Amino acid sequence: MKSVNIVPAKPFDFKTDKIASDKSISHRSVMFALLADGESKIRNFLRAEDTLNSLEIVKNLGANVQDDGELIVISSSGIKESEHILDCGNSGTGMRLFCGLLSSAEGHFILSGDEYLCRRPMKRVTAPLRSIGAKLDGRNDGDLAPLSIRGASLKAFHYESKIASAQVKSAMILAALRSDGVCTYTEPELSRDHTERMLKGMGADIKVDGLTTTIAPMKNLLSPLDIRVPADPSSAFFFAVAAAITPNSCVVLEGVTLNKTRIEAFKALERMGADITYKLTDDKYEPIGDITVKYAPLHAITIEDNISWLIDEIPALSIAFACAEGVSIVKNAEELRVKESDRISTVVVGLRACGIEVDEVKDGYSVKGGELHSAVIDSHGDHRIAMSFIIAGLRCGMQVKDIDCIQTSFPNFFELLQNLTKIEYM
Repeated sequence: MKSVNIVPAKPFDFKTDKIASDKSISHRSVMFALLADGESKIRNFLRAEDTLNSLEIVKNLGANVQDDGELIVISSSGIKESEHILDCGNSGTGMRLFCGLLSSAEGHFILSGDEYLCRRPMKRVTAPLRSIGAKLDGRNDGDLAPLSIRGASLKAFHYESKIASAQVKSAMILAALRSDGVCTYTEPELSRDHTERMLKGMGADIKVDGLTTTIAPMKNLLSPLDIRVPADPSSAFFFAVAAAITPNSCVVLEGVTLNKTRIEAFKALERMGADITYKLTDDKYEPIGDITVKYAPLHAITIEDNISWLIDEIPALSIAFACAEGVSIVKNAEELRVKESDRISTVVVGLRACGIEVDEVKDGYSVKGGELHSAVIDSHGDHRIAMSFIIAGLRCGMQVKDIDCIQTSFPNFFELLQNLTKIEYM
């Protein structure tokens, strides 16, 4: 289990087009190829542990995969039963979306993952899928992996979700594509919409009206994908925070998706006072462009709306809170407790170790800005906690333990970070 020491950074001016490719879109691109008639072509796929696990699962489900390291070509004649356990690694996205995809596929499938994933709650997906006829079970009455799925005929549904979750919505949309009638899914606020965008681009009959998505079952296989995966804004955001908390610094992040459901954290940082500009360069499956972030003194804000749009970035945003003037507040974010770690608890413990005053509540916390101090931080195997406190180290120095988890989402994180500061591995 590796650790790293981070040395405080001097002012920097950094431009990069090497931010890790988008994890959510990478997962979906290989999964959705199983629904296509013909060869799907995927460029700039994220070659991280989680997404490579999804690619391996697609192979195990019978797809032919050609991969020259630059271009992935996937062709499938339908989902086949696998003799292997389908290993999702550390990916909740992978496991939850495959639940929806496989619920109506002919055969028996077993989904499992690493020790962290097997402790994460899955009933938020398994329960709604069961309600429409899915034969899905697992430990703790279907709440914990390994999960067993026997493909079944699924009923048309009109489902109203109590939570705004792109993973739950995506699982239900994938199930709806092979149900016995037109389905609707309504959520309390708009969650990330990559699934709807990509499937519509492939020819699926999907309509979005406010918070309700209507899905007609597929009559035929969909058109194949031809996509270049953009850079992941949740990965880019670590370097945005780095520039925002380091005086006289600037970073230009190229080729990032500018989907409004994915850049809410940048908008929050902008509200805090950071100087941020956006430049659109492409708009096929997703709006794509460049984001420039320049240092400016930060002030406190409250985060309580559109939580599902920035849930992954809240740990990194909390580092900015610690460097801002005033008390910042996070509300309505209980979802953080069921991520790779209990992120409310791990952020609170970590910031307190750095000398920051933090008050914890059930659905969030408040952070009183102050002076960050060097500390020893345990990531608890959570890649976003590890990277967030490494970025905090640019301000004050930091030792972060258990950094292997960063490979799950951002394999070249340290390669880019070494342009900003000195890194000492332990």
